[in-house]
Amino acid sequence: MTDILDLHTHTIVSGHAYNTLYEMVRSASEKGVSLLGVTEHAPKMPGTCHPFYFINFKVVPRELYGVKLMLGCELNILDYEGTVDLSPRYCKGLDFAIASIHDPCYKSGTVSQNTAAYLGAMKNPYVQIIGHPDDGRFPVDYETLVCAAKEHHVLLEVNASSLHPQCHREGARENYISMLELCRKHQVSVIIDSDAHCEADVGNHRRAWDLIQEIAFPEELIVNASIEKAASYIPCLKQPVYTGGFSHD
Repeated sequence: MTDILDLHTHTIVSGHAYNTLYEMVRSASEKGVSLLGVTEHAPKMPGTCHPFYFINFKVVPRELYGVKLMLGCELNILDYEGTVDLSPRYCKGLDFAIASIHDPCYKSGTVSQNTAAYLGAMKNPYVQIIGHPDDGRFPVDYETLVCAAKEHHVLLEVNASSLHPQCHREGARENYISMLELCRKHQVSVIIDSDAHCEADVGNHRRAWDLIQEIAFPEELIVNASIEKAASYIPCLKQPVYTGGFSHD
């Protein structure tokens, strides 16, 4: 299966990652990644950057080492309403956004409450991807989640890092099997990402692809094969590219 993009990565700006922006893009180039997304953690994550980081993306070239670069944010879902921790003032300058639940920023509730948190985030016009909805510490109703992703035209992520044997997220493999079978049933697309916090992991989707192939999940429901497929969910990719980056109003 063709896999040319990785839209969930972090640099030293996130506080617990280990390489610079240029090092991450260079690694993507060496590995044949055509489109790289850098998504630093939003402000409620301990150790990450100030919101001002997200308003100066105009200075960063959007093509480096032959790789198209998108600059976004991994927003933290904060409550059962799906509130996120970056205001529209900053979100409107992002190329795209991932919304995720993280233990330091969210207190797990019931299945219904956790599911509602994801659904609320999906309704946010700045969110295009739900990050790693796989952690058994935050149980959800996957049928409701999948159907809502279809309704709001949001991508569900299969996060390769979650499938690492030392990952702290619980039950990711089993939860992904449940989610993917429902995506197959309802014809809902997914995106595979590395969640790389080190240049060595940029584009490393091996564990995710192993699971995809094990359950024979249909390739047509995976957007990694082309920028055009991803563009149907990420409006920025439909805009003309100019020297300074993707254009914004």
